Amino acid sequence: MTLAEFFQLDLVPMLAALLSCVTCGLLGTLLLLTRNSMMGDAISHAVLPGIAAGFWLTGTRAALPMVAGAIAAAVLAVALIGLIRRLARLEAGAAMGVVFSGLFALGLLMLVWSGAERVDLDLDCVLFGILETLVWPEATGFGSLLDAEALAALPPELMLLAAIFAVTLLVLALLWKELRLAAFDPGFGRVIGFDPRPVRALLMLLIAAACVASFWAVGSILVIAALIGPAAIARLLTDRYAMTFVLAAAAGAGIALAGYGAAALLPAALGAAQGFNAAGMIAVMAGLGFALAAAVSPFRASAFRRRRAGASRG
Repeated sequence: MTLAEFFQLDLVPMLAALLSCVTCGLLGTLLLLTRNSMMGDAISHAVLPGIAAGFWLTGTRAALPMVAGAIAAAVLAVALIGLIRRLARLEAGAAMGVVFSGLFALGLLMLVWSGAERVDLDLDCVLFGILETLVWPEATGFGSLLDAEALAALPPELMLLAAIFAVTLLVLALLWKELRLAAFDPGFGRVIGFDPRPVRALLMLLIAAACVASFWAVGSILVIAALIGPAAIARLLTDRYAMTFVLAAAAGAGIALAGYGAAALLPAALGAAQGFNAAGMIAVMAGLGFALAAAVSPFRASAFRRRRAGASRG
C-alpha cells in the first residue's frame, strides 16, 4: 500500500475510531465512578429514535438535527426511567431495560419507515458502524494535512467526532472538581450547597452527543464497549482519580487502533474470504484488554495475598 492509499483509505477510519473510543472512554469513566454504567447502555440505545427523527424531519444526515434529536431522546429516556422507577417501584436496572429496549425498537422501526437507507443510513450502518466507508479521496500524502482544499473534503463524521472530543476535554477541564465531588461524595456536596444534578445532566447530554458521533464508527450496539471497556480497564489498574482518566484514554486509543488493525490484517493472515467488521473487532479488543488488565491488576494480586494470609491464620 502506498502512502497516498493509506491517507485515502485508512487514515480517516483510524482517526474516527481513535476519537470515538477515547471520547467514550473519558465519559464512560465518569459513568463508572458515579456507578451509572448501565445508564450509558440505556442512552446509547435510546438515542436511536432521536437520530431517526432528525433524519425524518430534514431528509439528510446533517449532524446538527441528528445530535439535537439524540439529546432530546436521551432526556426523554432519563425522564422515563425515573418515572417508571417511581410509579412501578422497579429497581434501576429493570427500568433501564424496559426503556432502552422499547426506544431502541422504536428507532429501528422509524429508520425503516423513513426510508433512511436511501442516504446510506440503513440498519447495518446504525447497528454496526461504517468505519470502512469513511474515506478521503482527495488526500495525496502528508501535504494534504496542510492543504485547505483537501482538509475541506474530510468526511463530516470525523469533524463531528473531533468537536465532541474537544467539548468533552473542555468540560473535564472546567468542571474537574465538581465532577469529582458528584462522583465520590454528592451528599457532602449538597451540605456545602453544591447540587450535583446539573453536572449529571450535562454528563448525560455529552454521552448522548458522543453516541451520535460514535455510531458512525462503532455502531449504536457496540458503542457500549467503547463507553465501558476503557473505563473498566483503567479502574482495574489504578484507584487514583486523575490517573483513571489518563489510563481510560490510553485504553480507548489502544483498543481502537488494535481493533482497526486486526480487522484489516487478520482476514488475509487467516485466509478468510471476507473482511472483518472493524467495530466488531474493536469490541473484541475491549474484551481482551479487560481480561489482560484483570490478569495483571495490582488489586487482584493484593486481594489474593489477603485471602492467603487469612487462610494461613485460620
